[in-house]
Amino acid sequence: YIQIKELGNEDFRRLTGVLPVTFTKMVKILTVSLNGKHTQGGRPNKLCVEDMLLATLEYYREYRTYFHIGQSYGLSESSCYKLIRWVEETLIKSGEFSLPGSKALLNNDTYPELAIVDVAESPCERPKKSKKKRHTLKTQVIIGAPKGSEQKKILCTFFGTGRMHDFKLFKKSSIKFHYKTQTLADSGYQGLQKLHGETQLPQKKTKKKGLTKEEKKHNKDLSSQRVVVENMIGFIKRFKIVADRYRNRRKRFSLRFNLIAAICNFEL
Repeated sequence: YIQIKELGNEDFRRLTGVLPVTFTKMVKILTVSLNGKHTQGGRPNKLCVEDMLLATLEYYREYRTYFHIGQSYGLSESSCYKLIRWVEETLIKSGEFSLPGSKALLNNDTYPELAIVDVAESPCERPKKSKKKRHTLKTQVIIGAPKGSEQKKILCTFFGTGRMHDFKLFKKSSIKFHYKTQTLADSGYQGLQKLHGETQLPQKKTKKKGLTKEEKKHNKDLSSQRVVVENMIGFIKRFKIVADRYRNRRKRFSLRFNLIAAICNFEL
């Protein structure tokens, strides 16, 4: 950390995936937790808090193995795994790096006036018995600006397998929108209007009839509004752990995706 702390904001983000302000906030949370952890004694840590966090961010950003990260910091593979796991869980439990959740969609004080739904896919290791060439994990992302704010944020997520249709994943998530919330989605959510009246979907052409100029303009306007969620998913996928083939246990994928999404919200 001593070697990189003098880097400018953009260079620091290129290396770690976060801005120095975000890094400092994370360090404060981890320091408080670590001080409470060692009140009853115990062996001192090999790394300072800054290097612990840096190792975790490097793992997320570059997605090298625990062995390679450990070698860079003078740790064993198992110690590196335990360190990264502790950092993840501490940041999530602090509440500073967690998502508002689906309840924020219905709360009269916080419901978004505009919500956008989309899906991100991440490749994963295929099961040994399967003959399919590509397996993915699918993440439903809902963004919106809380009532009284113009800044759009990631509100909640839901996870499923890649073979599940987008709309089926939405129904499985049991997400409910406030009756005043206007919802935007792509053409993969045909039928969402029946579940939520204030829904806008792009017009689809048929074999016998093309789109009119008005319908094309409607689709273009809709795309310009929906591009925000695409940009946020792009920010999340700066971290190779969710962009490259996921090698770890799938049950921990949701925690890591949500942590990165909360980092995205913090930096907006």
